Amino acid sequence: MVDQVTASDVWREVGEWTIPTLLRRNAEEYGELPALSSGVGEDAETLSWRELHDRVAAAAHGLSSAGLHRGDRMLIDCSSRPEHWVVDFAAVHVGAIPCTTYATLSTEQVRHAATHSAATVVVLEGASQLRRWRPVLDSLSALRAVVMLDDSAIPEGDARFVSYSDLLAAGAQLHGRDPEAVRGWAEAVDQDDPVAMIYTSGTTGDPKGVVLSHNNVLYQCAAQELIQPAPANPRLVAYLPLAHIAERVLGMYLPTFSAAHVTVCQDAAALPATLQAVRPHGFFGVPRVWEKLSAGVQAVLAALPEEQRSAIDAARQAAAKAYAIRADGGELPAELADSLERADKAALRPLRDKLGLGEAVRLGSGAAPIPASVLEFFGSLGMTIMEVWGLSETTGAATTNFPDRYRAGTVGLPTPGMAVKLTEDGEVLVKGPLVFLGYLQADGRVEPDVDADGWLATGDIGTLDEDGFLTITDRKKELIITSSGKNIAPSKAEGLLRTHPLIGYAAVIGDKRPYVTALLALDEEAAPAWAKAAGIEATEVSELAEHPRVLAEIETAVRGANEQLSRPEQIKKFRVLGRPWTPESGELTPTMKLKRRVIGQTYAGEISELYTEEAAK
Repeated sequence: MVDQVTASDVWREVGEWTIPTLLRRNAEEYGELPALSSGVGEDAETLSWRELHDRVAAAAHGLSSAGLHRGDRMLIDCSSRPEHWVVDFAAVHVGAIPCTTYATLSTEQVRHAATHSAATVVVLEGASQLRRWRPVLDSLSALRAVVMLDDSAIPEGDARFVSYSDLLAAGAQLHGRDPEAVRGWAEAVDQDDPVAMIYTSGTTGDPKGVVLSHNNVLYQCAAQELIQPAPANPRLVAYLPLAHIAERVLGMYLPTFSAAHVTVCQDAAALPATLQAVRPHGFFGVPRVWEKLSAGVQAVLAALPEEQRSAIDAARQAAAKAYAIRADGGELPAELADSLERADKAALRPLRDKLGLGEAVRLGSGAAPIPASVLEFFGSLGMTIMEVWGLSETTGAATTNFPDRYRAGTVGLPTPGMAVKLTEDGEVLVKGPLVFLGYLQADGRVEPDVDADGWLATGDIGTLDEDGFLTITDRKKELIITSSGKNIAPSKAEGLLRTHPLIGYAAVIGDKRPYVTALLALDEEAAPAWAKAAGIEATEVSELAEHPRVLAEIETAVRGANEQLSRPEQIKKFRVLGRPWTPESGELTPTMKLKRRVIGQTYAGEISELYTEEAAK
């Protein structure tokens, strides 16, 4: 039960471990087991835990020789590939602070991160990354080396550049001559030392450098293992950017803690096939991933013959009842448990197997609100998705739903050891072992950002119900105050709108305005599929955004959302845009959150038209 996991239990699991000592443990105790695969298929490379440790040791020697020392910052601009894990862990061994930057950063954003961090070593993947970094490198006074994974991208005549292969080869020789050096470095790392830095996504201003400790990340790992135990040496898939706290914990630190086997999926389009090949024991999806999976499954179910669909619907009804009963830790009646077991085996387990999630025992969602209807849909498939909430500053999940106590639409209860309270205006405050060390300052200091009692102001607005479940209503800085003084949380309407398969993203507008409007971006995958099923010949998003039948369906979706909103929250006018939103196009952060400031600037004309006298009638 949830109340059986205490902070003492978690700290006991953390013990005296650090990331370097856990890597050594894995090499010694699980040396032949797979640790990291570059993908699936014949061309994929798999490193055992012993091989991964040896490469990390070689890279640590190489980076040390290149000028990376204790306390230095190292920036990584590289896709998720095994070399990324190697250089990151290697930096930690020498006491430096690794930081992965988002691949979508512009040159000016790169300049901010590189200058602010005073990076001494930069690791770049290839020519694409170098194009964005080259205008910045000469201005970095602390820079000692640039490590390139792609040898062919190294510019001639620049002594600062070193190839990853050369660095690894030279480091391997050093490690061979002095194998105890890495052990000494590992033992010199303290649990309160920094393990990583994460730049916030910058939805409302310049990104800040969030510095996390070994204790922070290992406490999170131990808590997750106790809350939702997985099999020994579990199989996992890493597909989110390693610049994001979720993938850092779930794709790097948790696998190290549990000696798991991680398969890297670099291409989001290959995620379904990767899940089917790996059959992971756990999977974390940002809400948009779960929403797309939900829409896909529902489309498959709708196309089934009536007899087959009826059998699945009956099984889903039983699973939905069980989902509701288990929410508060209730025991299933024997008759329901027996019928569900039979129905699950015959109808639901095959569906989960097709998703590649038939063996997953740890399912999660976070980074943004997920509609309760999506959680309940998967609950009817026998999949209990635990919605969590937190920030980079709280090492990910500060609150979580639990397998034996969950509530769809909330972000759960405090993670064991964490405390949550609300201010008078509803801002969520947290404190506990997951709160970060502090923000990196321009002079290299790490400055804590908590009050005298250790409380961190999160900037999120929420409510607590009588059982202590937290619901996040919006970001404090994103609340809309209309010209008539009504306070409106835009994420509520946005979540309702996104439940329609045509709508990929919605941005609700209305601050200092007389009424609420919305900009809607079609889903670039689901919208063409919906159009085809509806007999519409157009397939391009730009065409569909103007098609009368699409607009009529969107009108119906907006009406349906408005029925669930109070009058001040209701959307009076909307505009369907002719292009999808992506991190590359600028409207979204790499973790798929809305960049409201960018949207407001980019679509100022469209927004203005929604508030003309004619639009108001």
